[in-house]
Amino acid sequence: MKFIFLMATAVVLSSCAEFPAIQVGADPADPRAPVRLSRYTPVTAGTADYRPVEPKSWIQQNERVAPRNGSKP
Repeated sequence: MKFIFLMATAVVLSSCAEFPAIQVGADPADPRAPVRLSRYTPVTAGTADYRPVEPKSWIQQNERVAPRNGSKP
């Protein structure tokens, strides 16, 4: 019973403690902190254009997929 009371007291008292300051890298509040230069990059950079195009002739389409002379189907 005494152990449970001690554990409960430890848990309650530990909740009053302040979290430790964990800092990785430069302090953002430091005005002398180094800052990398930013560069503008458009959102659409590197995208392909998928606008509708005029359809090709069906003769050209068939010739493109037809077997070559002398080859078996």
